[in-house]
Amino acid sequence: MFSQSVMRASRQSLARVARQQNTTLRRTFAVSAIAKADLVQDMYLKELKAYKAPPVKASDAEGHVLKFNLPKAPPSPEEADIASELKAYESQVPEVEGQSGETGEAPAEQDWFEEPVEEEEGHAAH
Repeated sequence: MFSQSVMRASRQSLARVARQQNTTLRRTFAVSAIAKADLVQDMYLKELKAYKAPPVKASDAEGHVLKFNLPKAPPSPEEADIASELKAYESQVPEVEGQSGETGEAPAEQDWFEEPVEEEEGHAAH
């Protein structure tokens, strides 16, 4: 029995010690790490804020930009030429197949699907 009571007492004391250490071993938020900023970043931002762009002059673009010139207007067609061309077109006689202006024989019809006859004399000589 005595050993059981010693074990209980040791467990209780061990639990108390663990609770005390738990509270002291907690992580704390380190403000000092955030307060320290990157020196290179600070210098870069300082230089960016201090930079002033040179003023833009109207003469800066002279060598780089071409001047705009309007293209020439297309020549307008002459009304007299159109009228004379229209009269010449209307005076033309249309050509219709089968009707020719000449009286005479009709052109011989060709049969395009007929194969030419080969001469048999050329084959006999060989």
